[in-house]
Amino acid sequence: MEQREMETMVKQAYKRMTRLCSRGEYCVFDIRQKLRGMELSEEGEEAVVQKLKENHFIDEARYTRGFISDKLRFNRWGRKKIELALHQKQLPGEIIEQAFMDFSEEELSASLPDLLKKKWPTVTGASAYEKEGKLIRFALGRGFSMEEIRRCLEQVKKEQER
Repeated sequence: MEQREMETMVKQAYKRMTRLCSRGEYCVFDIRQKLRGMELSEEGEEAVVQKLKENHFIDEARYTRGFISDKLRFNRWGRKKIELALHQKQLPGEIIEQAFMDFSEEELSASLPDLLKKKWPTVTGASAYEKEGKLIRFALGRGFSMEEIRRCLEQVKKEQER
């Protein structure tokens, strides 16, 4: 009786996860979180995840590329912040690196100049040095490298002087 109940729960969980995955991209970590809420056993979770992978409802490489693209376009994050978020979702490092190869360095840092231009007038500081420090912290928090920030900050300062 208990075995039958378990099989029924696994089938229901699979059906629910297929509906979820057909509406949007999810990684294994996200699916496992949802399955834990359904109180499935470890074996049941693994069976559902494996079946979702086999039927291409879950593809971590596809998820990673989409995640990077969305965070670049909509959230305007830098590479470091995106990498951190992907590592928190327990995605393998090689999949993350492979996905980043699909994007050029220009694409990865394209939003930084606009972010700094918009932020510059709103930053208050006693001196230009203090203002720059605040902008640098802002950009670092967004996940951009110091090298990218310095380059873009020089460009923004030149434009502000005009």
